[in-house]
Amino acid sequence: MKTVNCPTCQSVVEWAEKNESRPFCSERCRLIDFGDWANERHAIAGEPDYSDEFDEALLSTDPTQYQ
Repeated sequence: MKTVNCPTCQSVVEWAEKNESRPFCSERCRLIDFGDWANERHAIAGEPDYSDEFDEALLSTDPTQYQ
């Protein structure tokens, strides 16, 4: 069976369907990691790309446009 190290505590974890927390060793380690992402202690390298998040129509100052 394939094994990996838990990203949080580095314990050896069996990579199997019965481990619902994989790649973590436990629900606790999974939640610790989730909290680290939520508190921005983890980040994906690089600059954010916001090019597809803004709709030019939303920048309009004409209130009748949406009626």
